[in-house]
Amino acid sequence: MIAIIDYGMGNLRSVQKGFEKVGFDAVVTADPTVVLEAEKVVLPGVGAFPDCMRNLEQGGFVEPLLKVIREGRPFLGICLGLQLLFTESEEFGIHKGLDIIPGRVVRFPEGLNEGGEELKVPHMGWNQLAIRRRPPVFTGIEDGTNVYFVHSYYVKPDDESVVAATTGYGIEFCAAIWKDNIVATQFHPEKSQEKGLKILKNFGELKA
Repeated sequence: MIAIIDYGMGNLRSVQKGFEKVGFDAVVTADPTVVLEAEKVVLPGVGAFPDCMRNLEQGGFVEPLLKVIREGRPFLGICLGLQLLFTESEEFGIHKGLDIIPGRVVRFPEGLNEGGEELKVPHMGWNQLAIRRRPPVFTGIEDGTNVYFVHSYYVKPDDESVVAATTGYGIEFCAAIWKDNIVATQFHPEKSQEKGLKILKNFGELKA
């Protein structure tokens, strides 16, 4: 069973529908006990980092999440679900994250420019992946695959070896990480059409 954590932030139904399209049952749950019993766990997220962290804590999800990851069960973070894994974020001040992956969440710098054209923040749209390391969920995903992003902040891992893919938006930044049983993407697989659904299918097929 795949558990999608419902902590009051994010387009959970679209993630659930993505898994259903590729043949996997996924349960949207606000119950930490269901998360503890799940074979695989997905942490999606849209919104502000401090609000999401507070909701995770108040919903009783932090310890179950840490336990699932410690036990080696497949874990997928999406967008803010990637950022929450890090030590801290500078969104609306400095706020502590789950500190599973050492590093920071930072805002795109002012004056982003590409080919003489000023780039807007938030970054919204399609960008190509430059794959550095290939986690199992990237099976069948080619270097240069276009995926969909919506965000104003990005992650800066202390250890570059966790970076699975990067992309460019005025600067090169981390688009996905992979460490042991953890995979997390800054982009939205559920909004990335055929290739994004392939990533969800690959995740569903992982051995718990």
